[in-house]
Amino acid sequence: MNRDQKAAVVEELAGQIQAADAVFAVDYRGISVEQAAELRARLRESGTRFRIVKNSLTERAADQAGADGLKALLEGPTALAFVSGDAALAAKALNDAARVLHTLEFKGGLMDSNTLSAADVVAIARLPAREVLHAQLVGTIAAPITGLVRGLNALIAGLAIQLQAIVNLDPPALVSGEAPAPAAAEPEAEAAPEPEPEPEAVATDTLVDVEAEPGAPTPEDETDQESVPDEEPGA
Repeated sequence: MNRDQKAAVVEELAGQIQAADAVFAVDYRGISVEQAAELRARLRESGTRFRIVKNSLTERAADQAGADGLKALLEGPTALAFVSGDAALAAKALNDAARVLHTLEFKGGLMDSNTLSAADVVAIARLPAREVLHAQLVGTIAAPITGLVRGLNALIAGLAIQLQAIVNLDPPALVSGEAPAPAAAEPEAEAAPEPEPEPEAVATDTLVDVEAEPGAPTPEDETDQESVPDEEPGA
């Protein structure tokens, strides 16, 4: 590879580093050409490109891209996985291949300009897919909103029931806003007339003084003097 070809490779690598959502560095010692081709095909399904490049060229590309954190991982045979899609799927594919082939080993990587350790990449490989995470996030966010909507619906339903109960009242004017007509006052019962006092009875044994008429004889029983017997002649 001449100087121009090396410069072109460095330029291409720098562009891939800058455009990638994440970059994973792995030790590929012991992997065969067939295994590397199979791994490339699997990673391509997750939007990831797997490249094996000399560390010297990769270091120059990292300088050009401003990815200094990647330079520390360029020790020994190093392959780079440029992720342009779901980082969890790419890390999972690399982790599955490492378990099957017993040859790949994570070194670390970069994500959002942050340096990742080998343990960080393994942790990313254990995460659910992006679609699953989105569904979980939406479910977590929607749970309080769903509870609020249910509470509002229950409140509105209760208010409607109360209003309907008021409408069913007698009179229904309570809903129309008109004041109910006052109840007719019952006529007061006429007071019973007081009984007239009975005339006092006149005592029959009461004597009434009656002035005697002139010339009328005085009744015997009305004189105040006792009768005197006639005197005998010669007395």
